[in-house]
Amino acid sequence: MPKNKTIKTKYQALTGGQAVAEAMRQIDPEVVAAYPITPQTPIIEGFAQIVADGRVKTELISVESEHSALSAVVGASAAGGRAMTATASQGLALMAEIVYVASGSRLPIVMPIANRALSAPINIHCDHSDSMFLRDAGWLQFYSENAQEAYDNTLIALKVAENKKVLLPAMVMMDGFITSHSVENVVIEKDKTVKKFIGKYNPEYPLLNIKKPITIGPLDLFDYFFEHKYQQAEAMEASRKAIKEADKEFAKLTGRKYDFIEKYKTSDAEQIMVVLSSTAGTAKIVVDKLRKEGKKVGLLKIRLMRPFPNREIAQALSKAKSVAILDRAFSFGNFGPVFTEVRSALYDLDKKPKLSNYIFGIGGRNINPEDLEKVYQDLIKGKIKEGAQYIGLRI
Repeated sequence: MPKNKTIKTKYQALTGGQAVAEAMRQIDPEVVAAYPITPQTPIIEGFAQIVADGRVKTELISVESEHSALSAVVGASAAGGRAMTATASQGLALMAEIVYVASGSRLPIVMPIANRALSAPINIHCDHSDSMFLRDAGWLQFYSENAQEAYDNTLIALKVAENKKVLLPAMVMMDGFITSHSVENVVIEKDKTVKKFIGKYNPEYPLLNIKKPITIGPLDLFDYFFEHKYQQAEAMEASRKAIKEADKEFAKLTGRKYDFIEKYKTSDAEQIMVVLSSTAGTAKIVVDKLRKEGKKVGLLKIRLMRPFPNREIAQALSKAKSVAILDRAFSFGNFGPVFTEVRSALYDLDKKPKLSNYIFGIGGRNINPEDLEKVYQDLIKGKIKEGAQYIGLRI
């Protein structure tokens, strides 16, 4: 009998939360401050174990609230250190005041978020209402389809945030429970590869440099406030180039390529679906099925909500006959937030596809391949309705 050979693989079976904790280990930030909240908990639990095992030099601070967590991280980042935290849902809502302070102070903080519905009623499952309501807070926003992307985006986000022409904080989203708690095969790069990619952080204006004293968080009235906000807008625009450069460098080191959007079988597609995060994985299965049946359908996955890839989306959707944009969040009194952004991106096209907005998955309501196939069939049959439609809603 031949001896059993050990199969060597670089894959590890990890949840999305564990994968992000590994990215944090490799970053080895000076400070992590956090308050536990479901379904973010596995990220900080995993990282806390790494700290306890002495595998990083990070100072892990347990605080009394998420507001305090981001406040502590703002202080650490302003002092000149790499600083991170993680949160979800009500935690992000409680942080909202300091979310604006972080971006207005131009601090390159990276904050993973396990997307979860906002109360009330109390719900611990996934939708995108938490990160969507802060999409204009001046943070970069990366959305991840799976655990691998959550790991990769955490590293890329840090690289971009620390770019001298950017210096903006970044949120890295993963779907709560769906990605944060599900086990998948993930490639964790070698530590030396990650260190080479992220480089050493050299803050330009650290608060603790007493030879060059600075002011953090000053009173800024009508004489300069407008100009400082304009600088944030310029930095957000500059991040487009920085993200492309970081994605290109990351691809060279790892072989995994990213862009602002992912186009899946869209080149000749007549009907295209637009989604974010984990739903893209389900939609790809449906696209493959319908392609085998001769249907010219495709998928557009948006990876970045900020900066929003207007030109890339317009180009990708310009030849489609009809497009369904799926939102996992309400924008009460209007269409879904992703729909309004995509429709705006298409405004200058001479010939526009017909658009449908679908609201789905609120509070963790499941989305099945059959649901997505029905959306495609509606597009194929020309069933384009005015106003938002709802998938899986009991009426």
